[in-house]
Amino acid sequence: MARAAKLKVLIVEDESIVAMMIEDLIVDLGHEVVGTAGRLEQALSLAQEAQIDFAIVDVNLNGQYTYPVAETLKARGVPFVFATGYGSGGLKEEWKKSPVLQKPFQPEDLARAIEAGTRT
Repeated sequence: MARAAKLKVLIVEDESIVAMMIEDLIVDLGHEVVGTAGRLEQALSLAQEAQIDFAIVDVNLNGQYTYPVAETLKARGVPFVFATGYGSGGLKEEWKKSPVLQKPFQPEDLARAIEAGTRT
């Protein structure tokens, strides 16, 4: 179920097929994709500068951890979910309590993650 408010969503994902699938799901949920980043530098730039209401962050981009992106989003007060095939067990200790979207996920899993992350 889509929220009444259209959210601006950042996608941080290095696998282009997965990124396109997430983009489609975001649009189907009635939200807007403000950027898709497949490289750490690009993700950091968007996390620092773009107007974002929510982010989906793959933990590993081509062998580089995305924790700096998560730190930037957290500092800006932007809710996010880590997307990973490893679950919370694949996260560094300080991030283990962060929301995790287990890959592969279903559209309803993504909808629930967005709803939970943006609940006020």
